[in-house]
Amino acid sequence: MSWKKHFTVYGGQDAGGMKPSSSSRFQSWLPEVYSGQPNRVERYAQYDQMDMDSEINAALDIISEFSTQLDETTNVPFKIEFKETATESESRILEQTLHQWCSLQDWDKRIFRMFRNTVKYGDQFFIRDPETWELYYVNPVDVTKSIVNEAKGKRPEQYIMKNLDVNMQEKTVSQPVQHSQTYGTVNSMMRGQTLDRGAYGANGAGDYSNNLGNIQEYNVDATHVVHMGLTEGMDNNWPFGSSILDPIFKTYKQKELLEDSIIIYRVQRAPERRVFYVDVGNMPPNKAMGFVERVKNEIHQKRIPNKTGGGTTIMDSSYNPLSIMEDYFFAQTAEGRGSKVEVLPGGDNLGQIDDLRYFTNKMLRALRVPSSYLPTGPDDGTATHVDGRVGTAFIQEYRFNQYCMRLQNTIAPTMDKEFKLFMKNKGLSIDASLFDLKFVEPQSFSQYKEIEIHAARASVFSGLEGVSYLSRRFMLEKYLGLTEDEILKNERMWEEENQSGTVPDGDSNPGLGNLGIRPEQMDTGMESDIDIDDIPDDGNEGESPISGAEAQPIGDDDNAQ
Repeated sequence: MSWKKHFTVYGGQDAGGMKPSSSSRFQSWLPEVYSGQPNRVERYAQYDQMDMDSEINAALDIISEFSTQLDETTNVPFKIEFKETATESESRILEQTLHQWCSLQDWDKRIFRMFRNTVKYGDQFFIRDPETWELYYVNPVDVTKSIVNEAKGKRPEQYIMKNLDVNMQEKTVSQPVQHSQTYGTVNSMMRGQTLDRGAYGANGAGDYSNNLGNIQEYNVDATHVVHMGLTEGMDNNWPFGSSILDPIFKTYKQKELLEDSIIIYRVQRAPERRVFYVDVGNMPPNKAMGFVERVKNEIHQKRIPNKTGGGTTIMDSSYNPLSIMEDYFFAQTAEGRGSKVEVLPGGDNLGQIDDLRYFTNKMLRALRVPSSYLPTGPDDGTATHVDGRVGTAFIQEYRFNQYCMRLQNTIAPTMDKEFKLFMKNKGLSIDASLFDLKFVEPQSFSQYKEIEIHAARASVFSGLEGVSYLSRRFMLEKYLGLTEDEILKNERMWEEENQSGTVPDGDSNPGLGNLGIRPEQMDTGMESDIDIDDIPDDGNEGESPISGAEAQPIGDDDNAQ
């Protein structure tokens, strides 16, 4: 007998032409599953699929909410950071213009979605109206390609877009894709292929058509397109950006496969089973198996009257699945012999999901989300709320704050350029190099850290204030961290306050009291009944003790004793 009758000969590539690649029939598909879609438009649909995961959805919301907080004073998500000293009129004009621009673009309700789409897809596009300067949202899927000018340093010249449908009420120009066109078939949806090439117009190179007909493309000049991307020009996706979901795609697929396996195991192994011990006596093996089959059929069948008539003498047997509400009766001899039924327990360890929690935590840590913001277990849920303003922040919160600031600094230059173009269109003559437009900082960890450092230094300085062999000027420089210029400035301000007679009280006004210096402790070398206005200005008399002059004698040798 030939083995060819039982096996099918593979008629693909010959042995000499086989190459070790991921597309080989004899290699695993797992690397391709973990790598994701190679096409940019298909990756956008892949990100939509990942966004359906509850943990990823919550993580993207947390990152976007932290990065788009409103300023407490201006109530806008941006702040103006001056590079040089600006006049009062310039500051007022810039604040008013910023409010007008934010109101025109509806940033109070659109800034969250704009930032979220940018970090999710890696790209976010807007078309600017040249007359009203309003920004209209464009779905990144509808941007098919970008044309760059090689002669001008690969500067983008045009963007090829499709499915443009202007909605002036919501300020969008993208036609929404119907839900029925999102998935090609049910099988493709179950395989995780969320992108329907026909619906998204990706049937092939140069062929952008769907079931409704040919999709018309438009060439939009780059001067009217605002492109926000997570890119510094040092990756392979330029001029498009890279999503923050790219590094966690493999972990996401592992978590998804593990969740499916857990559900399958619970459905298949969780139910308990019954073991029937049928007493066959001394029957031979061939008759014993027949008897067991007859008993099994009797248990699995239910006798019901025949519908065609015949009274109770004609019965039909129908399949009757084993029910927990039914009892079983077996005959038993006087010696205790007979059939019996025992319950076989279901699967064990059904409540242990440590492996699933491991991949969930691994995915969230890759997104830098602290455990206190998105708890995944009972240990994480007991963490106290830390806002960065009280006490010492956790290291996870600090790193998450730095991560959000890095994302802000990547998107902020585009917003800064757009705001300065808006100012130029309005005819404002303020120098663009005077300031930069920045996002509001998520949490001011640096400010509160500086406060803690100042409090600790002031405490050390107060403890050393009574040491007579240490110069006060040296202590100001060593333990308070003041520079030479700051010491001279402090000395000058102290002299002005004392000469004008407006020395603050150390008990009622902090003043120099925070530095450990109080008026009653200052040795001026004069009697207390001398008026401060009679102090001469020339010479070393009345010199500030802050400058270290407490070690210098005042007057002649007789007065210095």
